[in-house]
Amino acid sequence: MRKKMNIDEIQRQLKFYQIDGWLLYDFHGSNPLALSVMEVPEPVLMTRRCFYWVPQVGAPSKIVHQIESHNLDHLPGEKKVYFSWKEMHRTLAETVQGAKSVAMEYSPNQDIPTASVIDGGLIELIRGFGPQVVSSAPFLQTFTCLWSKKQYAQHKEAARVLEEAVEGAWRGIAAGKLTDEYQVQQFILGEFEKNGCVTEGEPICAVNANSADPHYVPTQDTCAPIQKGDFVLIDLWCKKKGGVFADITRVGVVGEPTALHEEIFAIVREAQKKGTDLIIERYREGKEVKGAEVDQVVREVIEKKGYGNYFTHRTGHNIHTTNHGPGANLDGIETLDDRPLIPRTCFSIEPGIYLPGEFGVRLEYDVYIHEEGTVEVTLPPQEKIDFASS
Repeated sequence: MRKKMNIDEIQRQLKFYQIDGWLLYDFHGSNPLALSVMEVPEPVLMTRRCFYWVPQVGAPSKIVHQIESHNLDHLPGEKKVYFSWKEMHRTLAETVQGAKSVAMEYSPNQDIPTASVIDGGLIELIRGFGPQVVSSAPFLQTFTCLWSKKQYAQHKEAARVLEEAVEGAWRGIAAGKLTDEYQVQQFILGEFEKNGCVTEGEPICAVNANSADPHYVPTQDTCAPIQKGDFVLIDLWCKKKGGVFADITRVGVVGEPTALHEEIFAIVREAQKKGTDLIIERYREGKEVKGAEVDQVVREVIEKKGYGNYFTHRTGHNIHTTNHGPGANLDGIETLDDRPLIPRTCFSIEPGIYLPGEFGVRLEYDVYIHEEGTVEVTLPPQEKIDFASS
């Protein structure tokens, strides 16, 4: 049974941000964010343009094509049915008349690509009716990625599966039973299946120089052996069916780590902790913290140690029913994500240093902010580079 769309909360957010209304739009599934907010189930055909207008004050309204006039019947508000594009334009103009600002899934300069899915032509059309089009990104998280208590519990279950799977993989490596990257990957996938979990893509097991490629994925035909003295990175993520994801990365050495292994590990762990501490401190003080701010603090640790050019990706990503969720990312380098990290959302913190031709260290754990502001690292951090010692 679908929950009722919270119009009161939407209007509260619009009032807070001083926006006159929110125009949600979809065509052929082009705006999954709007579909999520409007709670349109996947089987519903969305082959014609539809709109849902929520003004800051007053009743919402829906604009639908006559062929699919029932698609938004589950939502409150007056139904306005159009047939021709001229009727659609006229109805839209009448609907937003008097509004000075209209929020849509748009991001100025495409600063936040994940929140910028409305095409330029539609933005031109709405602007042509008089309003300024502004971004819904500041409040979109509230309606797309907050976790329920059940989802938090599902995350913890998935995290436990990840922890047990990676520990089992290290034991298999140390015992000589898992002798190449592909075997480790397949072992982890087997653990997911055994525990009723699913994943997106496939886990990463990367040895030596392969670990210096953040998106390296082994296959049966292209995988490296694992031998004594090798550095190994394992990145794995999963969720219980119908749940939300957990995502971690661990590193180890088959034998004794070198001085350089130890140095790089220590820097990455310091950076990870620094970012986490910033979030905890801000919440303790009752202050906002933005994703880009955390990325900057983490990046500064690595840059001051002389390895800034070897940290080649953002610090973290939102986690939801997809592993890379729609909420704020810890990113001020690939994109400029100035959205706040808000309660009841989860995200990864995963700095890395990648030395081409040698090895790469990435440490990843997930952070959940509870409703009352408690910041939780949902699995214990890796503190030493000795998981695969034998």
